[in-house]
Amino acid sequence: MAPLTGAQVLAQALKQQGVQVVFGIVGIPVVEIADAIQAEGIKFIGFRNEQSCSYAASAWGYLTQQPGVCLAVSGPGVVHALAGIVHSQVNTWPMVLIGGACETTLEGAGAFQEFRQVEMCRPYTKYSARPATIGHIPAVVERAFTSAVAGRPGASYIDLPADIIQGQAPLAVDPAPRFAPAVGMADPVAVARAVELLARAKSPLVVVGKGAAYARAEEQIRALVDKYQAPFLPTPMGKGVVPDDHPRNASSARSAALSGADVIVLLGARVNWLLHFGRRFSPTAKLIQIDVCPEEMGVNVPVAVGLVGHLPLVVQQLTDSLAGPFVADPEESEFVKSLAAHGRKNSEKQNERYLSDELPMSYYRAFAEIKQRLPHDVVLVSEGANTMDIARTVFDFQQPRRRLDCATFANMGVGMGYAIAAQTYYTESRVVAVVGDSAFGFSAMELETAVRARLPLVVVVINNSGIYFGLDQDQYEERRDALPSTALTPEVRYELIAEAVGAKGYLVRTPEELGDAVDAALKSEGLSLINCLIKPGGQQKLDFKWMSK
Repeated sequence: MAPLTGAQVLAQALKQQGVQVVFGIVGIPVVEIADAIQAEGIKFIGFRNEQSCSYAASAWGYLTQQPGVCLAVSGPGVVHALAGIVHSQVNTWPMVLIGGACETTLEGAGAFQEFRQVEMCRPYTKYSARPATIGHIPAVVERAFTSAVAGRPGASYIDLPADIIQGQAPLAVDPAPRFAPAVGMADPVAVARAVELLARAKSPLVVVGKGAAYARAEEQIRALVDKYQAPFLPTPMGKGVVPDDHPRNASSARSAALSGADVIVLLGARVNWLLHFGRRFSPTAKLIQIDVCPEEMGVNVPVAVGLVGHLPLVVQQLTDSLAGPFVADPEESEFVKSLAAHGRKNSEKQNERYLSDELPMSYYRAFAEIKQRLPHDVVLVSEGANTMDIARTVFDFQQPRRRLDCATFANMGVGMGYAIAAQTYYTESRVVAVVGDSAFGFSAMELETAVRARLPLVVVVINNSGIYFGLDQDQYEERRDALPSTALTPEVRYELIAEAVGAKGYLVRTPEELGDAVDAALKSEGLSLINCLIKPGGQQKLDFKWMSK
């Protein structure tokens, strides 16, 4: 039996777990791991920053329901990749981080990049371990992958010392069965109570969270909405689970829907800051919550009925138990008519913003120009403060898992990692990243990663020369000696960075220039970056009260 290195054993174990791609950065002592991974036919995409590749792995887990894999060097590399670990854990997406470590014989001796990585990752993962021997690697890999997908998904960490990576052992990697998460249905008695509540509801509302998108429950939820005929409200990453053009979509009357509903059905949605901690619900509203995690029931707001189980199965249970559309004539429902009136009013305001001829452009004018040119199956990556928040109200989706944003953890810098992972997965669709200039700064050099990986991304940098708000050139010069903390250099030429790494770059100032640039970028077979200059906004008082309301 020919001996195998620890790196080769790891690569074979990853292949047995169905890994198709690994995102990472090589260096001492993990170069051999990347080489072994590629030798097994697994794609390796080398990044420029560990945060970005960890975010790519996190997004891969969300899109595929299989752990995204990130490879990082020891010490600082693992510390940087911790961003993606925490991101995955908070968002409950499966991810496995593999980190190099110093030789076991040098621990405590002040070795190169020595750090207690297993201990550091343990509080933020479902599983964090180091194989004791080369022969122990497959068992640790299997446990890490099982932990990442079982129950409520999350992150795992595998620590590999240099002597384990480079050492050899005469062994064969036995085929290991891939873990299939157990799925369960809800208690039928609880389902019956939920049906009773819905039967008495006068103004019911279905809230569709990103957990519904992850669980691939779109078929069951669409059937529920069609049968029940209640208004529904998607959270930002729940958009497309039910098509945004569905007549019962209450997104344009969000506040009225949340405050006016007497029974709210939460489908894979947590009552956290994204839903205002439930403080905008009617005080008398009854909640029916469906989630895979029993600990999530009743967080911030008591639930009338908690249905614990695999979302597609539980929604099917609920739909099968419904006698028919409780909102028998939606057009005559006072609640539905009220939401429609609010929606028309809000849409009229929005349309006025879309048509503005003011220069520099506003967010709304720029987004309107982009929106009308996107293909129907586009995958949109959205990040940035104002950029992401406003885009949520503009872009529509008819398919699930086509909108990616900073999600529950709300961390900036995810854009390029997300876009690279999404384009690697959605090989037949275009991925468009619409990112704020501040957010883009976290991961701008990943443009080179995407060009090297031959990914035809379209990146639109919404450039207002600041964080939240920027200054124009005159304002900037006037205040040069005491700039606001939110100010960036006016009109930075981000498109030149794209050109420097072999991509196409466009600088646009008007709607016409933006439209032409988007058309050209979508026709291109390579990466394009559009630097879209919009109104800076000037110094304004920031208001974060919405986070606690």
